[in-house]
Amino acid sequence: MKKLLSVALTCCFSSQLLAHAAVVEMKDVKSGKSLGTIEITYTEYGTVFTPNLVGLTPGLHGFHVHQNPDCGDKMKDGEKVPGGAAGSHYDPEDTGHHGYPWTADNHRGDLPALYVSKDGVASHPVLAPRLSLTELDEQSLMIHQGGDNYADEPEPLGGGGPRVACGVIKHS
Repeated sequence: MKKLLSVALTCCFSSQLLAHAAVVEMKDVKSGKSLGTIEITYTEYGTVFTPNLVGLTPGLHGFHVHQNPDCGDKMKDGEKVPGGAAGSHYDPEDTGHHGYPWTADNHRGDLPALYVSKDGVASHPVLAPRLSLTELDEQSLMIHQGGDNYADEPEPLGGGGPRVACGVIKHS
C-alpha cells in the first residue's frame, strides 16, 4: 500500500511540475513573423502571463485565451479572418459573455489587457486569477489590435477588433 501511495504521489507531483510553466511563441497572424514569447506560470494567486514581445503597436490590446490550438486563417462570411481558426474565447462554462478576468459569469479566457510601450515592447505581466495552467494545454493565446472594455457593449468581445498575434499553448 505504501509503495502504491508513493507511486501515485510521485505521478501527481511530476504532473504538477510539468504543468507549472509553458512558453508560447507569438506570431503575427498575417506575416507569420515571430514577435517573441509569453511565459505562462502558475502561482498561488492564479496564472501569470509574462510577455517578452516586440513589434506591436503601442497602447492597450485585448488579450485572451481562445478555444482552439490553431492560429491559422478561417473563412467567415466569405472573408478570410487571420487567426480565425483559434475560435472563440475559452468559455468552458458556456456563459456566452465577455467580462473581467476576475468575475465568474463570463469567459474564463478573458485576460487583463496587454500593455505595449511606445517603443512597441510588451513586458508587463498580467494575472488571470480564475485559470489554472493545466486547463490551458492545447488552447491558443490571442492579442487583438485594440483595447478591451471587458464587456459586450458597445461592441462585442470587449471591442478589441482584429486579431494581430497568436500562439498555441503546449506544455512540454
